[in-house]
Amino acid sequence: MYYAGIDVGSLTAQAVIINHSGITAFKSIRVKPNPIESAETVLQMLLADTDLSRDRINFCVSTGYGREQIQAKGLAQDNVSEISCHGMGAAWLLPEVRTVIDIGGQDAKVIKIGPNGELQDFVMNDKCAAGTGRFLEVQARTLGLTLDELGPVSLSSRTILELSNRCSIFCETEVLHYMQRGYSKADIAAGVNRAMSERVAALVRRVGVEKEVTMSGGVAKNVAVRAELERMLNIKLLSYSADSQIVGALGAALLAKRMGGAK
Repeated sequence: MYYAGIDVGSLTAQAVIINHSGITAFKSIRVKPNPIESAETVLQMLLADTDLSRDRINFCVSTGYGREQIQAKGLAQDNVSEISCHGMGAAWLLPEVRTVIDIGGQDAKVIKIGPNGELQDFVMNDKCAAGTGRFLEVQARTLGLTLDELGPVSLSSRTILELSNRCSIFCETEVLHYMQRGYSKADIAAGVNRAMSERVAALVRRVGVEKEVTMSGGVAKNVAVRAELERMLNIKLLSYSADSQIVGALGAALLAKRMGGAK
């Protein structure tokens, strides 16, 4: 039997199919104009990749933006918050993990979990773009870089520039100012990644760090942010064997397996 999880974020949408042996397949796409279209598209693409028909999916759980609408549309049989799903997915991939730092496009969450991935505590920043993937996307675009380039470029920095403004719009002005003064992209990118990390580290300290620690979401792929967080929090971030962006969808699939009555 197969079970699916769908996670629609602000920038990307993921779907994961699992069976009794583990992960069968997963898919990640850029979001469509609305959550339902995103969910439908990513699930259809994944089913096509696996040569499975929708009726082969025993149970499906949706999470992320529009999870209730996705269920109401009939694409999922139930929906669960992304906080619970990220905790469950992280614990399945790394059973020793107790703190999950999840940085999405429009919010950041720090989640404390128990031995089986059950939620114990969390703190969330969803009031401002600072400390989110959107912050990095805006600054990367200003620098003429892709989001994927922002981390590697900063590793060649010799002087990490300070970005003092907390607002992403004002930070963009600071980035432009540094560019006009002739500072290198590497030094500016390093400043962007450090500013991002400082905001996330402050969030982590609010809920407290319980080792072991990992990251999920697209920002987990930014090597500079990871290195800064390790330095600021005096930790070693554990890495997954799977794509960090599918953790939420994986957690949803695992909950689908539980809800669907799998033995």
